[in-house]
Amino acid sequence: MRHYPAGVTIVTLNSENGPVGFTATSFASLSAQPPLISFNIAATSSSIAAMTKAESFVVHFLGEHQKHLAQRFSRSADDRFTDRSLWTSLETSEPVLHGTPIWVRANVHQLIPIGDHTLVIGLVTRVHDNTEDAPAVGPLVYYDGAYHRAEIAD
Repeated sequence: MRHYPAGVTIVTLNSENGPVGFTATSFASLSAQPPLISFNIAATSSSIAAMTKAESFVVHFLGEHQKHLAQRFSRSADDRFTDRSLWTSLETSEPVLHGTPIWVRANVHQLIPIGDHTLVIGLVTRVHDNTEDAPAVGPLVYYDGAYHRAEIAD
């Protein structure tokens, strides 16, 4: 599957032990009515326990300028939230990353264990789209084991 390009997202949530987050390239839109989204998380992920207990989460759609965040959230869980200048918390407690023009908040709708992963389905409760006020950037894409910028044709 490494030869299939995928958009890069970061999923964040709050847990009893503090903020949790991870890079995910399996994001998908499932339904417009009701607004459902999904992603997969590995059973071996350091974030799986918090994800299975969470009631809500935020998915950040990364731009080409955020490769550093994708790398940060795909490494050691201990280092993901150490730089407090990178994030803030919503009034509902989920961490939100600064500089991400598009993110969605969702309530956990369903968790489905499948093979060595869990499919997380979320019901969207809030959409943040600040693309009109942000500089135009292309999406960050993961392909063949590396991050790339996608060329967007006019």
